[in-house]
Amino acid sequence: MEQDRLDDITTPSLERNCSGATAVRLSGAAVKRPQITDALAQTFFNEWARVGYSALSLDAVARKAGVGKAALYRRWRCKADMAHDLISQVGALVPISLESGDRGSLEADLYATLLIGSRMLRNPLVRSIMPDLYAALGREPALMTAMRPGEAMWERKVKTLIDRAVVRGELPADVDRRLATDFLIGPLYWRLVVLGERCTRRQIRLIAQKAAVAIAVG
Repeated sequence: MEQDRLDDITTPSLERNCSGATAVRLSGAAVKRPQITDALAQTFFNEWARVGYSALSLDAVARKAGVGKAALYRRWRCKADMAHDLISQVGALVPISLESGDRGSLEADLYATLLIGSRMLRNPLVRSIMPDLYAALGREPALMTAMRPGEAMWERKVKTLIDRAVVRGELPADVDRRLATDFLIGPLYWRLVVLGERCTRRQIRLIAQKAAVAIAVG
């Protein structure tokens, strides 16, 4: 009971003041149990999908996860800190490998990669959070920093596909690899996340065909 009163006094002030360097992380001898961390992470994303990032409250996350606020603040000092950490691990929510192997042609490689992307973007939590996440990027630098590893991962994947196509003679060596990523991911994200529509395998194959032509022309 004494610990509950201490949490009620201490943790709200941390949530209000965590935007600057003066924020202080709670410390203690308690062991950070993985099941509590997992419960907090899942609840954080559920609440984000429900109310949006700007209205997200860490007190509500702790309460709905059935965890004391002190346990949450031992792990993350504030909302931006928690978002940065969890976004960098968002692949754990959608355990899909980006490695699709060499399919023998640029179009086949693009199709296999688009199938992976569509499985990721069909995840209900991902589809709910992504638009709000991009809307919040300009207001929260920590989110922008957290997004970079995932974006770089996709860019490396597409670069590998383009390099294979160059070796096969399908593309010139000076093809714009960054623009190739835009051609590939943009249409899929637009259809699945922005419009909220389904994307059949036939439609994905058509996107792969068009992307292969656009990359070659570019």
